[in-house]
Amino acid sequence: MSEQKTLQDTFQDYLEIFEKNAHDFLEGVADAFVGEAETLRDGTELDPVVLPDDLTAHRNAQTEWWYYTGHGVTDSGKRFGFELVFFKRRTDLDKFSLVPLRLLGNPIYFAHFALTDAEEKKFRYAHRKSANGWFDYPASASEKHFHLRLGDWSLRESHSAHILRATTSRDVVFEATLKPKKPVVLNGRGKDGVSFKDEGQASRYFSYTRMEMEGDLIIDGETEHFTGSAWMDREFGTWTPTERQKGWDWFSVQLDNNCELMCYQLRDSEDGVSPFSSGTYVDENGEFTPLSNTDFSIEPTGFWKSPRTNATYPSGWKLKVPKLNLDLAVAPVMQDQELDTRGTTMIVYWEGACEVSGKAGESDVKGFAYVELVGYDRSHEKPNLAFFLMGNSFEFPSKSIFG
Repeated sequence: MSEQKTLQDTFQDYLEIFEKNAHDFLEGVADAFVGEAETLRDGTELDPVVLPDDLTAHRNAQTEWWYYTGHGVTDSGKRFGFELVFFKRRTDLDKFSLVPLRLLGNPIYFAHFALTDAEEKKFRYAHRKSANGWFDYPASASEKHFHLRLGDWSLRESHSAHILRATTSRDVVFEATLKPKKPVVLNGRGKDGVSFKDEGQASRYFSYTRMEMEGDLIIDGETEHFTGSAWMDREFGTWTPTERQKGWDWFSVQLDNNCELMCYQLRDSEDGVSPFSSGTYVDENGEFTPLSNTDFSIEPTGFWKSPRTNATYPSGWKLKVPKLNLDLAVAPVMQDQELDTRGTTMIVYWEGACEVSGKAGESDVKGFAYVELVGYDRSHEKPNLAFFLMGNSFEFPSKSIFG
C-alpha cells in the first residue's frame, strides 16, 4: 500500500511539473507573439458612470456588453420580441486549459441576435464571434463614439437615437431606430452606476428603460414595418466571478402605467440567492429607486426542460415588490427560447419575451418583459476548444420567423 501510494505521489509530482512547464512555455509563446497579459485593473473599477463617455467601448474593461431587448408589432399586426447584444472581451486572463486565449485574439467580439414570433410561437437566433483573423467577420468597437460592428451587424448612435442592424444568412434583416423616452438610469445601490456582484467585485451598469422603437423586418424579400418599445442595458468592467455568481435570473419589465422594473437574483452553486442581488424601479416621471435583495421576491410558477440540452429552467414567475405594492405575474410567450451559444460566448442560456399582468397598488396593470436565465446548464464549466473554434455564425432554426 505504501509503495502504491509512493508511485501515485511520484506520478502526480511529474504531472504537476509537466503542467507547469507547458503553462510557462505557452505563456512565453503568447508573450512573444501577442504581448504580455495585463491585469486589466487600473484603479477605476469602482468609479461612477460618466455619460456620454461610458456608452463607448473601454480599452481596459475585461468584459463589456451592449444589450437590447424589445417588443414590436408589424403594420400587419404580427407581434414579436427581439434580443440583440454585442460583447467585447479582453482575453489577457483567459485560458482554455493551458492555452492562453489571447493567442487566438485580444479582444474577441461576440454578438447574439434572437427573434420570437409571439403569434406563431416560433423562436430563431444566430450568434457570431470575431478576433479579426483571416476567416473572421471584421469587427470593431469605437472608444470615441458609440459605434460597434461585427460583420454586417451593427450598433451606433445618431442624433441621440440608437440604430440597430442584424441579419441572418436566410434572408432575414432586422433594422431598428430606438429613441430614449426617459433619462438614463444608473443602477446600483448608490445610484451611481456601480453594481456590486460580490464584496469588492463590481461592474458599471446603466439602462435606458423605455425606448420608442421603429424599424423594418425583411423576411424572404418582403418588408414588414414595425413599431414598439425597447430596453437597453450597458454593463462593463473587470470583476472576478465568485461562488455567489454561478448563475442569475434577470428581469426587465415595462408596464402600461409607464413605469419600469429591473431586478435580478444572483445564485450560488447550491441555487442559494446572493445578498448582492438587486434591482431598480423607475416611475412614470423617470425617477429611479434602487432595490436591495430584500425588497423583491421572485417565485417560479412552473418549469420547462429543454429537449436539446436537458437543462431545466423556471418558466413563469410571481414577481413582488411589497414596498412599491407591486404584485406581478410574468409568463413566457413561448417556453422554448433557449440559446446554445457554446460556439461563441461558450454558454447555454434562456432569454425570452414575456407578458406581464398584475397589480400596482389598487390598479390593474399589464405589460411586457424580457427574462434572462443563466447557469441552469453547466456545460460552460468544461468548455470545448474545438467547439469554440468551429462554432461561428450558427443559426437556429432553419425556418424564418414569420415563415
